[in-house]
Amino acid sequence: MPEGALAALALFAAVRLAGILVVITADHLAGHTLTRSLAHSWDSRWYLHIATRGYGHLIWITPSGAVQTDWAFFPLYPGLVRAVLTVLPCTPGQAGLLVAWAAAGVAAYGLYLIGHHLYGRGAATALVALWAVLPHSVELTIAYTESLFAALAVWSLYCVLNGRWLWAGSLAALAGLSRPTGFAVAASLGVAAAHELLRRRGRVPVALWAGVLLAPLGWLGYVLWVGARTGDPFRGYFTVQSAWESRFDFGAGAVRFLRLLFLYGGGVVYPAALIVVLVGVVLFGLLCLDRAPPALVVFAGVLVLLVLGGSGSFSSKPRFLLPVFPLLIPPARALARTWRARPAQALLVGGALAVVSLLYGAYVTVVAHSPL
Repeated sequence: MPEGALAALALFAAVRLAGILVVITADHLAGHTLTRSLAHSWDSRWYLHIATRGYGHLIWITPSGAVQTDWAFFPLYPGLVRAVLTVLPCTPGQAGLLVAWAAAGVAAYGLYLIGHHLYGRGAATALVALWAVLPHSVELTIAYTESLFAALAVWSLYCVLNGRWLWAGSLAALAGLSRPTGFAVAASLGVAAAHELLRRRGRVPVALWAGVLLAPLGWLGYVLWVGARTGDPFRGYFTVQSAWESRFDFGAGAVRFLRLLFLYGGGVVYPAALIVVLVGVVLFGLLCLDRAPPALVVFAGVLVLLVLGGSGSFSSKPRFLLPVFPLLIPPARALARTWRARPAQALLVGGALAVVSLLYGAYVTVVAHSPL
């Protein structure tokens, strides 16, 4: 374990544990059950139902008549929840939280390793710390898939950076089984492999080709399975997602949202979501200027593009950006430099971000009624 990793992980755990306690306290004050907002919010109920009953047992008909089915949810997270239920005496909600929390810790360690590998101890610690104190980081510790997807993506990209192509492809395939956006990991691996191919003038190890071929299989396999279940192998999955208003519409939905937001306002959650998305776009530009490794740039670029061009509730877009850890590299490097020159100022910035993260996390999970 690299020097400083334990301290960075302890910092991450402390911030996120504080966030969990704040959410539990807010739930108690609101008269909710102990872990309602952590384990049973929005999509969590679908994942837990799949874990206990399997696919094909839950549908929801929207007021507009759209039929939403559980096939829209990828299988790795509910599969892991089911595995935990078979070995531990716990409820489905508790099992879901155990998987999410464990994955968040694994992802944080992978973040440290990538930061340390590329920029050294200070930037690595700052990278982990910033990921812990994002305003929407509470969603790393609820029964959702973001922490699992982040863990698989981080470790796959770490393997890419170290030339471990077979591991990278295997983890990318698992990432493709965790979320609809999992193909972004396969895309980044493909670009990294092409770069390596050019650098070595075609002389690359067999493991590289194997990794590239493995990477998209998880995502493709599930998409084709859903298509087969619907009777339309190639379009069935996308039809299922359309019922959830989840499609790539080249930003048309985002433009309609912005128009309504500026005309009628949107409380706290929607303006905050807009700010997070705009900051993400700026950070992507800085990441490109920072000349980060191509795999990290492509991974971040694909996910930012999907956030900007995808339809669905705008309040969910900050959650979709949570796994896009490369966006935090430029501010992490700046924070590391500030820490060396003016540690008190760095502590003030970090402390302020932590307070905002804890309070906003409790707000969006307990108080607000917007989709997570």
